[in-house]
Amino acid sequence: MFRTDNEIQQDVINELKWERGLRNDDIAVGVRDGIVTLGGFVDSYWDKWNAERAVERVKGVKGIVNEIQVRLPSSAERSDADIAHAAVEALKWDVSVPHENIRVKVEKGWLTLEGEVEWHYQKEAAERAVRRLTGLKGVSNLIVVKVKPLPSDIKEKIKEALRRNAEFDADRITVEVDGNTVILKGTVRSFAAMRDAERAARNAPGVTKVENKLTIDTSLYAVA
Repeated sequence: MFRTDNEIQQDVINELKWERGLRNDDIAVGVRDGIVTLGGFVDSYWDKWNAERAVERVKGVKGIVNEIQVRLPSSAERSDADIAHAAVEALKWDVSVPHENIRVKVEKGWLTLEGEVEWHYQKEAAERAVRRLTGLKGVSNLIVVKVKPLPSDIKEKIKEALRRNAEFDADRITVEVDGNTVILKGTVRSFAAMRDAERAARNAPGVTKVENKLTIDTSLYAVA
């Protein structure tokens, strides 16, 4: 099902309006060849992240360029030291995060996470734990996943994880393994499904990198 850039743009605008709690009056939307560019300003890093997640759900989106800038209201301004302290506490409160292995740095409201974890889901959990912090303007997640041997049946484990997800047809996706890198090929029906497939592969034991070579075929919606 082919979708024009104008159709995608209108759906993105409507999806942003539909997103609960997101003030979208200052968000600009451009679309070219299915690639959505977001511009403008929001009041928090959470709003910037949430806007991107909303765009992922729109049919026909092939990629996202998020150029939204965070302009904090005066009531949300915090010192870098305050943000760093809050980040450390947030990491401690999340049971999925090995907080003792993670360091935080803050410069002009931008938070950087560093350190090593054993699983990719722990890296994701660390970023998730700090996204809502007041005063935050952005997050750089530089946490490294430790390299360890891949199980011999890793390809099948990843395929099973893909089959459990109702958002895409796992039979259309091939999984290749090169060292600790997983390569995904095939077709999915949306940008969100492409991201979900990559996330499923990253969460497999021993995987440190995923090369996502999946392509989007919106005609799959018609047969889903």
